Parts: sequence; C-alpha cells; structure tokens
Amino acid sequence: MSSRKSKLDLLIRVRYSNPLPPPPCPPKLLDIPTDPMRYARPEFLNAIANETPLPMIIDAECGMPLDLGLWECLWGEDADESALNPDPNFVPPLDPKDRFLLGDPSSSSLPYTNGTPGPTVGLSTPLPAHVPWLRKTEYLSREGVQRSQSVQEIKHLPQNIDISRAAQLRDIEASFAACNEPSQFSLSTLRHPNKPEVTAVESYEIFPDADIWANAYDLFRFSERPGDRPIDVDDPRLDCAILRPMESDGDHFLAYYLTDEDGPALALKASRFEAGPLDLEEPKITTFRHARDYETVKIEQDVPNEFLLVLDDGNTLPKTVSGGIERTKAAYYKNIERKMTLKKRRVNNQDAKLQLVHMSHVPMSKEELDEREELMAEVLDPMYLRGDVDADGEGEIDVDAVGQATDAHAESTEGYGTSYGEGIMADIF
Repeated sequence: MSSRKSKLDLLIRVRYSNPLPPPPCPPKLLDIPTDPMRYARPEFLNAIANETPLPMIIDAECGMPLDLGLWECLWGEDADESALNPDPNFVPPLDPKDRFLLGDPSSSSLPYTNGTPGPTVGLSTPLPAHVPWLRKTEYLSREGVQRSQSVQEIKHLPQNIDISRAAQLRDIEASFAACNEPSQFSLSTLRHPNKPEVTAVESYEIFPDADIWANAYDLFRFSERPGDRPIDVDDPRLDCAILRPMESDGDHFLAYYLTDEDGPALALKASRFEAGPLDLEEPKITTFRHARDYETVKIEQDVPNEFLLVLDDGNTLPKTVSGGIERTKAAYYKNIERKMTLKKRRVNNQDAKLQLVHMSHVPMSKEELDEREELMAEVLDPMYLRGDVDADGEGEIDVDAVGQATDAHAESTEGYGTSYGEGIMADIF
C-alpha cells in the first residue's frame, strides 16, 4: 500500500491577469434615438413610481386638507357660486408661467429645456429625429439641407370635381383652344418647369406616326458598347445590326450580327430613306456575320411614358401621303413595346448558331398584310374603338394573340426575310 503526499508551497494560488487587447477597429456608429418627447409621456415614470416606496403617514384627509368652510355657497341657499364654479365665458386670467401647459407638445418642433420651450428668435431649425452617436457634423448639416428640400407644401385639391360627359367635352375643347387660338397661345408665355432660363422657340402639332405604326419597337440597353472597335472609333455598323433569338439546350439568348465592312451598312441605311418602291424581283442582299451572344438582364414589359418622337419640319419628304393622311409639319410619335438590358453571354463553342445571315427584302404574305391593315386601323380608322366594342360585347381580348401578331409583324413590315423565332422570342420575353 502506497500513499501520495502533496505539498503546497504557497497558501494562495497564483492568478495571472489576462487583459483584453484593444479593439482592432474604431467604434461603430450607434443610432441612439434622442427624441425629448419620450420623457413627456406619463408612462415613462411608471417603473420608477412602482419601485419607489412611499414612507408617509397618511391621515384621514390623505395628506390634502380641504376646508369646505371657505365656500359659502356650499352652506347657504342663495349664495354666490361664482367662486366655486366660474363662468366659462369669463375665465380668470392665466398665470404667464403656466401658459405653455396649454400647448400640444407633439405639434411643436421647438427644443425643450427643463419642460419649457426654448427661446424663439427668428425661424427655429427643427432638430433631426435621430442623430447617430459619434457622427461628423458635416453629415448633420447635409442631412438638414436634404430634409428641407424634401419638405413640400400640401396642396389642397378641390373636393367637388365635375366628371360628367359634358364637363369632359368642355375641358377637351378648352385645351384645343388654348393651343390653337393666337389670343390664348403664345410661345413667350411658355416656361420650362425646371429651367426658367430656357424659352420655347417653336411649337409642333403631335400625331401618331402612321408610317411606322404597324411596327413593334423595343429598346435595348447594352452593358458596354457592342462590336470589336474601340470606343473612340466611330462604328456606323451599329445602326444596322441584327438581334436574332436563339435556343441551346433550353437556354434562350440573343445572337448579335454585324456587317464585315462599313459600306454595306451605310448602303442599307441609305436604302431605308428612299421614297421609291422596293425592288422585290432583284433584291439587294446584305451579309451579316455573328459577332457576340447576349443574354437579358432586365425586361420591362410595360413602358407607358416613353415614345419614339420624330420632329418633321415638312421639308424632308414634302407632301408624303401614308394611308390617306398627308404628312405635314408636326411631331410624330410611336410607343415603345419593351425595354431590355443586355449583357455579354459567356462564349460557348458547343452552341449551334448561324455564323452568316443573308438579309434581303421579300414580298409580304396575305396574313402579314391583314395584320398590318388591322394595326394601321388604330390610327387610320376613326371608328376603330367603336368597332371593337361592337365586335366584342363582353370586352374580352386575346392579349396573347395580339402580342404574337405584333412580334411577327415587326420583322415582316421592314421586309427583312421571313419572320422567325416567334416561339423562342415569347420564351425570352
């Protein structure tokens, strides 16, 4: 049998200190609300009142002696009660020290000091709602300027607005009179809403553009300039590029095509401005080569406030008639169907795509001509809207059919070969 003996040399165990190292970064900005009105709420002192004992000896009058003998009206029948119940029309004067108690603290933006509002010298600047701790002063001044600019005056609109048919016709006729009558319309009285120094030089009537109304236009935004040329070098080929919808293993994208040289692109662009009929028997062929693939990042299907606007001075194509409408000096507009943002797609050599596209004009089929006439009726037929109501009493419109017809017709009206990829385009958009 063996026994172990331990010997303790020190009576107290040695404890080594382990101080914490300093923080590696500056202190964070803590957002501490400093609203002084939170101290004015009655429930703010509930916790203190509940925890504080009341070492008081309360008598029968609860510490508030009340001598009822001072009011003679309580004991006499015909005594004057004005001292006990003052007349509300003749209120006793209020002490100036107690006058601030009648104000609403929540509606005042003045700083408070010990329960009383601070001095009002000129226009007082309201304090910000939340001031972060350890914040630089220049940020506070900048925030105050932004807050003052964002405050707008509340405009009270008239409550009773006449929306009857007669009132609407009256307002519409008044708008035409304000624009057409020389006594009511003057360029010198027009002012820009944001730039007072800008003045109006000329006015145009605005009409729908019947020449291109049957076409569907989309607005494409590229993350960077397409093509292989530097940014400082002009590239006229970008005005005549082709975006062709493609599909590979269920992945939908857009193939981008450009001409090899500037000459074919400039010739194609010039042919679009020719007023004569197209030569469909011996059409000119323009060759495009695949440049890059793009994929959609953002698609906006509804673009209500953006249009294509053409200012026609009346001297480019004089007396041009389109669909029975004489083209005069005016501003012609066409709505934008969609807006899309494109970015470059990673190169994949396994994708099956056309490397060359030969584009030429072809005659339009009967179905395409019928679709074009139906779309042109929106701006050429005065009874177009009334005809839709008569044709469909329940007001049901096949939106998908109209959308596919518009997409297919966007290719055919320009005469760029056959319309392809309607199903793929529907999947992409």
